Amino acid sequence: MKLIRKPQLPSPCPLPHRNHREVCIGLVQCRWQEDPQRHREALSHGVATAASAGAAIVFLPELTLSRYPADTLPSGPANSTAEVLQGGPTHQFAAQLARDNDVMVHCSIFEHTDAADHRGFNTAMVVDTSGEIVAQTRKLHIPVTTGYYEDHYFTPGPAENPYPVHSLSLDSGDMAVGLPTCWDEWFPEVPRCYALGGAELLCYPTAIGSEPDYPSFDTEPLLRQVVVGHAIANGLFIVIPNRFGSEGTLEFYGSSFIVDPLGRVLAQAPKDEEAVLVADIDLGLREDWLTLFPFFGTRRPDTYSALTEALKNPRQPSGMGLHGGIPGLRS
Repeated sequence: MKLIRKPQLPSPCPLPHRNHREVCIGLVQCRWQEDPQRHREALSHGVATAASAGAAIVFLPELTLSRYPADTLPSGPANSTAEVLQGGPTHQFAAQLARDNDVMVHCSIFEHTDAADHRGFNTAMVVDTSGEIVAQTRKLHIPVTTGYYEDHYFTPGPAENPYPVHSLSLDSGDMAVGLPTCWDEWFPEVPRCYALGGAELLCYPTAIGSEPDYPSFDTEPLLRQVVVGHAIANGLFIVIPNRFGSEGTLEFYGSSFIVDPLGRVLAQAPKDEEAVLVADIDLGLREDWLTLFPFFGTRRPDTYSALTEALKNPRQPSGMGLHGGIPGLRS
């Protein structure tokens, strides 16, 4: 497994007398392997590699132990691969990794519910070195396109406290973290709400790759650019751990990366190779940047009412808006 280890980049706009808040973070990119033991061994090796390189917290891809289920419509109960959050296989696995490597471990599951439609939640969590779940967040935005039929598997996360910011106690100090998931990464409202809540770092566990309807269209550069824009506009560190390899109708494109509040991609993985990214960061860079460019101090929330209006022209199963044209926009 390739290790890509990057040192901290200096701030080009340092505030005088600011305290440095240094932390080392890591992520693991891997393919899903049909043999559960081999899959767990690969993840275990990745976490151990990141921890040995100094990481205090290691981030893992979406649906960490599972095959991606939503490349096709469900042929039976959609929740056949779902698991309970507390004490389930992924929690137990992450707890063991955290204890063995003395790191916090972030992971993601298809969380079982008793819903009549057999859908569950797509939930991200962080497990500390005692094995306790110290943070959890349910995916809010659910994709509906060909090859990503997640609306048949996952219920959108609740509107009550949708953007929780979790304070993680690391050896180097506390870090304020948000845990959205995959499709959430395309929506500018998500990082803005987290940043307003005090988040310093977001991790989006991700499972994204090819578009079955348009096999020659590579969306990886678009994803990277939009996430870089979110980081800059909100003064955030953002971590994107993706999977790679073939699963059913999809070819996941890896390219996991870590970006800082200045839009600098600190480390990026290959598209088709197991990799561990480890980067030293200074959380205080957020303060430098947002003091120089005070986006939050010059906002105009009195002009943003259109963002909270009810959804117009709802999307239909055909993919068209109820009244024609682009779903969600007036026809």
